[in-house]
Amino acid sequence: MHLHNARRRTLLKAGAALGVTGLVRPVFAAAPRQVSITLPWLAQGATSYVYVAVAQGMFKKRGIDATITRGYGSLTAGQAVGAGRFDFGLVSASSTLLCAANGIPLSALATTNYEAYLGILVPAGSDIRTPKDLEGKKLGCVPSSVEFPFWKVFASKAGIDESKVTKVQVDPRVLERLLVQKQVDACYCVASTSYAVAKGMGVDTRAMLLSHYGVSFYSNNIVTRPDMLARDPQLCEAVTDALLEALAFVARDPEAGVDILIKSVPEIGLTKGGSENARLSQGFMLASLPYPEAIDHGLGYSDPKRLDEMTDLVMRYAAAGNAKRPDTGTLFTNRFIGESRLSAAEWASVRQQNAQYPKLLGI
Repeated sequence: MHLHNARRRTLLKAGAALGVTGLVRPVFAAAPRQVSITLPWLAQGATSYVYVAVAQGMFKKRGIDATITRGYGSLTAGQAVGAGRFDFGLVSASSTLLCAANGIPLSALATTNYEAYLGILVPAGSDIRTPKDLEGKKLGCVPSSVEFPFWKVFASKAGIDESKVTKVQVDPRVLERLLVQKQVDACYCVASTSYAVAKGMGVDTRAMLLSHYGVSFYSNNIVTRPDMLARDPQLCEAVTDALLEALAFVARDPEAGVDILIKSVPEIGLTKGGSENARLSQGFMLASLPYPEAIDHGLGYSDPKRLDEMTDLVMRYAAAGNAKRPDTGTLFTNRFIGESRLSAAEWASVRQQNAQYPKLLGI
């Protein structure tokens, strides 16, 4: 079982005991270590901290030269890391669990934020006020998405008669456009992402989240392969530390986080509504950061009880019949957590600065 908080700073502790001060160095001497990282989707505000870790030298001071690649969905990102096409990745918790259940070798090193924002998005002026109001309506959805497998349990918990909802299966690239053009009445999506996209098209929306009906998932995990963790725990620790340090930077200075993202990925600023989309996406991410896990234990902590609850949902509603329930104590580790923390005053500031974003969704 690896879900514990022990930090292994052996060299530094030994150096301190001996009065040696020259041991505080980058993790890797000589040439920088080349590391590849896949995002779950396109570069966006929700993952701005990855670019901050590069631009602000969090990777460099640890002897790492990181290459960041866009993703094509969390499940695909998890599969790519498991297959060895990337060293590390950001993958939604539900996809981490589903990959593991299907035998894809992953190890989750940290959780970056704690609300996945899975839900129903409708135009702000829609007459759909409750999930039950979806009956008789057209619902746009993406079969390959992280939220799709949990429609049935959401419908059951929310009292929706599924037979009365027309599900329109669409390509993820046009989901929000169909909502804006009123070809569907609502969309089943990652509400924080789709809100920002619809806003860029000039339409305000609001959401009903699955987490309000007992279907709750963490957002992104930092993942690698078990063989990488076993072979090179020092590298895994360095990558995790760099990303969590960058996450703390963004939490303290969100405006700088957006600026660095746009400078790192210039096409974001050139796209209509791109800068605003980045601000919104990052704001939703930061609004889901001040949870007991991070406040009490440090950024990146994963709660064992919540992980088991998420695994129950994945195994019952998303996994195939031949899938094997993953042991969350082996799949997830907290061994690298505790270094990046915010003060009580900083947490209060994070809450205050980002309280507006959930309100935009009407929640």
